[in-house]
Amino acid sequence: MKYLFFLILTIGGFTTGYSQSSIVKGKILEYGKQDPIPYANILLLSVRDSAQAYGTISEIDGEFEIANVREGTYLFKIQYLGYKNYFRTLEVNSNVDLGSLSIQEEATDLGEVVVTSRRSTGTQKSDTTMYNADAFKTMKDASAQVLIEKLPGVVAEGGALQAQGENIAQILVDGKPFFGTDVQAALQNLPAEVIQSIEIFDQKSEKAQMSGFDDGVRLKTINIITKENRRKGQFGKTTAGYGTDDRYLVGASINAFDEDQRVTITGLTNNVNMLNYTSDANTQSDGRPQEGVVTTNILGLNYTDLWGEKIKVSGSYTYSKRENVGIVNKFREFVTTDESNQEYSETAADVQVKNEHQADLRLEYNIDERNRILFIPRFSAKSTSENSSFIGETTDGANLINQVDNLKTGQYQEYDFFNRLIYGHKFNKAGRSITFSGMLHNGWDNDESDRKARNLYFEEAGERVENIDQRTTRERQGDRWEAGISFTEAIGKNGQLEAEYEIGNRGNNSDQLVFNVEGGDFESGTMLLDTALSNSFQSDYLTQEFEIGYQYRTEKLSVQTELQYQDANLDNRQEFPQDFILNRKFTAVLPTVRFEYKFSSNTNIQIDFDTQTDEPQVRQLQPVIDNTNPLQLRTGNPDLDQSYSKEFRVRFRSQNPDTDKSWFLYTRSQFVDNYISNSTFIADEATEIQDGIILEKGSQLNKPVNLDGYWDLRSWLSYGMPLDFMKSKLNINGGVSVTRRPGQVNDEIGFNNSQRLSTGFSVNSSISDQIDFNIWSRSSFNKVENTLNPSLDDSYFQQRFRVNFNWIIWQGIIYRLDLNHQINSGLSEGFDNNFSLINMSLGKKIFKNQRGEVSVMVYDLLGQNANVRRNVTETYIEDIQTNVLQQYFMLSFTYNLRRFSKGMDEDTYNEMF
Repeated sequence: MKYLFFLILTIGGFTTGYSQSSIVKGKILEYGKQDPIPYANILLLSVRDSAQAYGTISEIDGEFEIANVREGTYLFKIQYLGYKNYFRTLEVNSNVDLGSLSIQEEATDLGEVVVTSRRSTGTQKSDTTMYNADAFKTMKDASAQVLIEKLPGVVAEGGALQAQGENIAQILVDGKPFFGTDVQAALQNLPAEVIQSIEIFDQKSEKAQMSGFDDGVRLKTINIITKENRRKGQFGKTTAGYGTDDRYLVGASINAFDEDQRVTITGLTNNVNMLNYTSDANTQSDGRPQEGVVTTNILGLNYTDLWGEKIKVSGSYTYSKRENVGIVNKFREFVTTDESNQEYSETAADVQVKNEHQADLRLEYNIDERNRILFIPRFSAKSTSENSSFIGETTDGANLINQVDNLKTGQYQEYDFFNRLIYGHKFNKAGRSITFSGMLHNGWDNDESDRKARNLYFEEAGERVENIDQRTTRERQGDRWEAGISFTEAIGKNGQLEAEYEIGNRGNNSDQLVFNVEGGDFESGTMLLDTALSNSFQSDYLTQEFEIGYQYRTEKLSVQTELQYQDANLDNRQEFPQDFILNRKFTAVLPTVRFEYKFSSNTNIQIDFDTQTDEPQVRQLQPVIDNTNPLQLRTGNPDLDQSYSKEFRVRFRSQNPDTDKSWFLYTRSQFVDNYISNSTFIADEATEIQDGIILEKGSQLNKPVNLDGYWDLRSWLSYGMPLDFMKSKLNINGGVSVTRRPGQVNDEIGFNNSQRLSTGFSVNSSISDQIDFNIWSRSSFNKVENTLNPSLDDSYFQQRFRVNFNWIIWQGIIYRLDLNHQINSGLSEGFDNNFSLINMSLGKKIFKNQRGEVSVMVYDLLGQNANVRRNVTETYIEDIQTNVLQQYFMLSFTYNLRRFSKGMDEDTYNEMF
């Protein structure tokens, strides 16, 4: 591996050699005294929008140097507390030596008044919230995720990191992608100490960025801006540990940064449920225990560079092998058409081994100021083996109706290849542009599985037994392509017109063959094709879209409206067991309105109205019986229509840099016509549903259907403020969600209505780098109502409380605590598990620079670890409990690599002197 690492650096070194850049240097002195001023902020700002392009701080002797500055015109700024800001316009086309620059002290008449101020944590500029990393104190060896979770409006919810109520989709480092869309890997591979500032914003699509016309596609994005003197060097972390019950962990994350060229290598092997290498001891992610017991092996690589002056490249590759041993207990209450009950309970055991290769690349070629090409390919290959079993039984609340005992082994392969190409050209006239875009997506699945099932049906005449020995093969191939052209034209001073045409097709071929084993086992028996369960199906969905839009922008106001006409053709073809062709044609008018108003530089509101159609997937269309669970059969529906949805969104942001108080409000409502829901037929007697297929009494047949009446409302509010008396930040949040789901049971249509009220808070310390804590709580009150069967009406309560505490007690002795307490109330009998998961460690920093640490850690101190959750659908309410990792102790060693090039900040100076 070390040879691969040095080879990558060597190759990257050659490519960087072609980059043309300049150096800006000088020296900062105090006006009138000529004394050097250390630690002054030196910034090169964009003339267009005053955004920071480059930056550094002056050294002890007042000298500074900014390397790798691109040609152009900048606003040069010197900023130092207690002194007047220094500005000048700077033209950079070669190396620039500014010589000695003097800044003048601000005159302040204090008299008998003592003036104190708090360093602002952040500001709001349009839709971008910017935070000063130095305003949030962390331990010196903390990861970027620890820092990010301290920001106002950022919470961990449901296994995902959220900002301002929406899941974070990607991480950028200095504006460049870092580990693709793997947010956790990106944040864990970057130490907090290299971060200068953080930006949170909604990134528009690549096409919208090229054309300047918003298409409504946005990704919640965090851009991490690194410190100037941390952009050249090697840094990272390595960990090795061994514990009781043969628990082990070995992992490393090494970064090699050389300005624009950056390489990160990460590796991990463990059997303690760690899915990605983390630099945070005792981590519990968001506090939700990982389901099952997982053994993971990972090797990852991330690469970013500039090839010459015009080509930006970034990419990542990850190989992972995971083995998950899971045990699941499940209880469902089904919706019925009367007051009668039908309940299903299941105990399942599953061992899955998954191997996955995943690679992505982004090549951006800026031909000149008016022409740009973007190419984004992605590839993934997965191979999974399964060995599972489950025992399930259906009752009417008191008496057994049926029972199944199922064993299954399988091998599954999946390949996916995605390409997107965008070319943008800007004409000499401002606002006039043309953009060409294309997309090609190919996927292949090949599955083979064997199963043995024993089904019992309890009838008045007695028990009836059915044995099943089957081999199932599935082959699926999906091809999707899109092509489009967009033209924009300036209308007046502030207006812009867009005309766009897109055409695309989604094609799928799916073959399922089921063989019954006769006269022996799977090796020696005869395989007989079961034509009732086998099927060969093809589907094509061709769409053409014509769109006209108008956009009006001023400094404070932005309004955009679009009108799209969509013509779609859905062709379904079945070749086996019977030939049939079903052609469907759809037309739709899709209006869109976007509004944004900036009350000030720190406060703005966005209101969006969108409409869209969603086509059914091939698994929903293919009319073949899936008897994975013989008590609950499933089939597709080739008569499905596309759904039509209307969505409203409101985003309000306000960040006061003087008081450090912030407001974030996000609301979304969605209304769907022809919603693709689920229809359940519950047999009250043995019923033939297809030639040769009998649905036994109490068993179910489920298939997708189009139903009207779905709507969903969600809102989220966050308020953040400083707690100066304890040098911490308080964030209070709350949310309301209401969902109405239509469902069909035995041809009767009803609605499952669910309401959720949630509230929570977090307190994040910024005391010092010797003590750090995070207190987090989230409570939710839930209510479910069903119109078909009111006996299923239910309410339940869930609450999670978490404390993360780190303290360097004395002489490098460090104590860490991670406590997660969960309360579940109102779930099914046996599922109201309240538990406390406590991880704790005691360590000692070693070596002269204290880069090493030896620690003893205990996982699940009280032995209470558990994992319980509830799912609500249109046809049932389900409670699930899974096995989790149990208590163990581990002795581990960790080393922090930190080696940076010339340049010293104030913290480093204080450490040395």
